[in-house]
Amino acid sequence: MKTPDNHREFFSFGLYAVTMKRQTVFTLLVIAFVLSFFVTPLGDYSKILLNRWLATAPTIISKDNRGKIASHDWVLKDDQWRLFNFEKDHGKVVFISFWTSWNIQSKAQLKDIQKLYDHYGSQVAFYIITNEERPPVEEFMAKNDYTFPVTYQIIGEPSPIGLLKPPGSYILDKNGSIVVHQTAITDWDNEKVHALLDTLIAE
Repeated sequence: MKTPDNHREFFSFGLYAVTMKRQTVFTLLVIAFVLSFFVTPLGDYSKILLNRWLATAPTIISKDNRGKIASHDWVLKDDQWRLFNFEKDHGKVVFISFWTSWNIQSKAQLKDIQKLYDHYGSQVAFYIITNEERPPVEEFMAKNDYTFPVTYQIIGEPSPIGLLKPPGSYILDKNGSIVVHQTAITDWDNEKVHALLDTLIAE
């Protein structure tokens, strides 16, 4: 026959067991959540969303400190794999961004770049440059309904401007001066960028 003390001990042990079970379940859920960032599509989506939240507006280089690209002589490939020269957009405002379909940060800012392209269209020359082959790029573009023009870098081809790692970007004025030089993910869909591009287009 159990004494009252035995009842209390049994009850306490039961509570302890329930508490431990809850803690174990909670710990397993936390571990599963963390793992999801590495082994599931949810992880990529969460990382992209986080990078978008952390992105800031670009730093605009003052006129006195703007360098100029060496020339506009730069051979590239268009989205149909045809050769063309960067020279064709000499005299235009140019937006350049380096990206790949697998880089989280460059993927995170492409949505803003698409909005920028939708807004400015032919008023700005968009060079969204990748060094990938066509199949993964075309699959990525179709999956995300992106319509901005893709430019393919030719490996080993000399360039008049420093090649940046994704998600690096430039904005050039009509004379080829570097107005923006970003090496990190950037918020491109904001009033500051629109005001800058409007000013450069009007010059």
